[in-house]
Amino acid sequence: MKKLMKALLCALMALILTCSAVAFAENEVEITNSYDNTAELLESFPVINPTPVEPGIGEAIQNRLLSGFENWNRGFDAWKAWGDILYTEDSIYNVHGARLTLAEYQAAMNVTLSQVDIQMGNFNNMIICDDWCAIRYDITTIVGENAIPGTVMEFVKFADYGEALGTRVVEGWGGTKDEGYDGMAMFRGEENTAIQQEQFDALIAWEIPDTDDLAQKYPVLHPTTDNSEWADAIRAALLQDFDAWNQGYDVWAENADSFYSADALCAGADAVQLSVDDYKAAIKARFETETTTRKYFDSMLISGEWAATHYRTVTIDNETGETTCADRMQFFRFAMTDDGIKVTESWLM
Repeated sequence: MKKLMKALLCALMALILTCSAVAFAENEVEITNSYDNTAELLESFPVINPTPVEPGIGEAIQNRLLSGFENWNRGFDAWKAWGDILYTEDSIYNVHGARLTLAEYQAAMNVTLSQVDIQMGNFNNMIICDDWCAIRYDITTIVGENAIPGTVMEFVKFADYGEALGTRVVEGWGGTKDEGYDGMAMFRGEENTAIQQEQFDALIAWEIPDTDDLAQKYPVLHPTTDNSEWADAIRAALLQDFDAWNQGYDVWAENADSFYSADALCAGADAVQLSVDDYKAAIKARFETETTTRKYFDSMLISGEWAATHYRTVTIDNETGETTCADRMQFFRFAMTDDGIKVTESWLM
């Protein structure tokens, strides 16, 4: 998948250098746009690990997500027409970590989809809490005759804009800051470039409070209502894991033995599931090359036996001393055991 992303980035850069403008198709296209077809759409895009969806805006968000998948799979023109409904002129979408307006996002996707075909598959997770959602889903990227499977994570904040506009995106994060960042950043205007640089500077300067209260030490900037009877235990376990990481590998690894069940499966950004011991070995290798501090959570959604977190990090390269900031996303499945709440599987991006 990383080789694919690098190839896509090169294609993007070549097209940007040779095209001064991106032209969108003007033809009318047929799209799905109804709040009444959720059951039908769930047959096409089932949620493998369902969690509670509350009536009202929760059900509206669920429908918008499903409609988005349906319209994306109809091609760029349908997706763009749908984007004019799903987003407002003020909506922001962060793609590969680059902060884009709707018009910039659409331009970037037009170039990308002119080179490859990306088809949406099943939802592994669709966690909806209040006006927020976290989704983890399968995609297939088709390059020529090659079909490459992949997994994507997103966090999105919605708002109800009333009957005329309906439920729309306020801001979303499609994946985390990665090797595709520079390619997407080329579409970013001066205003968003300045805003994002301010965000990076603020993240680097963020000071973790000196307190034993982990909820205060690592705040959730966008808190939501829990949809789980296990929520308190899950939150406490997530905060302990977050704090243990910042104490160094040995402390994190010791805590991992109680955070994960003995037979847990843990997947990194490559989506390869590892045993806890193999996962710890992979993390140890990271600690040997870089020092990453986890600063705070953007979001922590807890629903049923699942939790999804989106958080900010600052990394110092142990050899060069270079400082970079990024964001990470994780999904966790928990189970209540005789020894307390345990993670039975996790996914990291």
